[in-house]
Amino acid sequence: MNTEGNESGPALKHHCGLAAVRAATPVDVQQKLFYMLFAQQHRGQEACGIAWRHGNGLRFDKRLGMVSGAAESWLAGKAESTAGIGHVRYATHGGGGIANAQPVVVDCNKGSIALAHNGNISNSDRLRTALFEGGSIFQTTSDSEILLHRISRSTAAGKEAIIRDALSEVEGAYSLCVLWDNDLIVIRDPMGFRPLYIAQHEGAWYAASETCGLRALGPLDCREVQPGECIVIDDAGLRSFFLPAASRRARCIFELFYFARPDSTIFGQSVYLARQSLGAALAEQDNAAGFKPDLVMPVPDSGTLAALGYAAVAGVPFALGLTRNHYAGRSFIMPTKTERELAVRMKLHAVPEVVAGKDIAIIDDSLVRGTTSGIIVRLLKEAGARSVHVRLSSPELRWPCYYGIDIPTREELISNRMNPEQVAAFIAANSVCFLPLETMRRCLKAPENEFCCACFDGHYPTPLGVCRALEREE
Repeated sequence: MNTEGNESGPALKHHCGLAAVRAATPVDVQQKLFYMLFAQQHRGQEACGIAWRHGNGLRFDKRLGMVSGAAESWLAGKAESTAGIGHVRYATHGGGGIANAQPVVVDCNKGSIALAHNGNISNSDRLRTALFEGGSIFQTTSDSEILLHRISRSTAAGKEAIIRDALSEVEGAYSLCVLWDNDLIVIRDPMGFRPLYIAQHEGAWYAASETCGLRALGPLDCREVQPGECIVIDDAGLRSFFLPAASRRARCIFELFYFARPDSTIFGQSVYLARQSLGAALAEQDNAAGFKPDLVMPVPDSGTLAALGYAAVAGVPFALGLTRNHYAGRSFIMPTKTERELAVRMKLHAVPEVVAGKDIAIIDDSLVRGTTSGIIVRLLKEAGARSVHVRLSSPELRWPCYYGIDIPTREELISNRMNPEQVAAFIAANSVCFLPLETMRRCLKAPENEFCCACFDGHYPTPLGVCRALEREE
């Protein structure tokens, strides 16, 4: 994916990833959670953590960095337990640091509770202010902690009623794994912003944000947690109930073309095939315009599947004219523009023998600020490319997200300031073309009221999202 940056900070960040297990008899919970989180590392690389049932309470282990850094501890711990949850994190709300790593674990008047959250609560400021004025003490700046305070302050009787009460005023995106004493509770918000799946294997139940996380344990038969569904798994087995239905669905379209791992199934669709279909649509668009490149190549690794779809329809060779150094750091952490360009050049390398003298269509999944794309175009032309035509397998990004994607402000989004011709001139490409939103919806089988496309069209599915967008414009 496109890890662009400029002086103001990083480009798009991932969501978070969830994992959970509930077994009738003790299993090696740390090992199970490690494998599921490792398979979902792409969803968050800032921090990771697990919490598990131990005796009459909960234990947890949270750390900054990648899941692999916990391998020695989690794979050798042999912490047998009946229940546990895990989390990989990218900070999209509330900042980073170990204090905001998840799961959030508390002992309160309702028992021992650990919570892992994927998404953003769009009305978190209002909820936090009300809780704070009511005497709540916050230990983190994460919006996830708000949910625990609402649980602890609920006057409802019984876990199901407490969950209903705690979530009754919560707006936005939340897929949750909650370890409450020895019960596992898996929840998806009524609009269904974030994916969440469960599976049963060898007498135990498992949950994860993506099917690839579940299949890390074997060829499991997964099912999607339905929007608004709350699943409780306890000693009696599995049961579920539903939160009040929303007026519409709002599945995040970014999951299919940007975030999810290619071997996952998201919202009932193969991510691999979905991305290929987007590339095929780009080729159809170029065919209709009478443009046919000498070869098509991806920006590694974000544009690979779309480039394969493009090549098949356009009838042109697919080539890896850019190679990626997987050991290079992220370009956006460098303090100056010159250093950031050097960092990109350390990470991506053109192959002159492939690109020299060629008219190239280079495919990526999105364009954020344009900084890295400009460097890539320059790299290819320095390697001898005759012309470079940038093709994006998504529409123009024009609006920020309030539901779990760290999209920059409107002022930072290049497509909010420039049309495609101006973008092409800015990055020194011979042309730039995006995929129209209606074409994307058709490729991804994404009806208007089933998917959230607010980052493209500004049509936010929740009232506060609309209000925040208007505030940004004032």
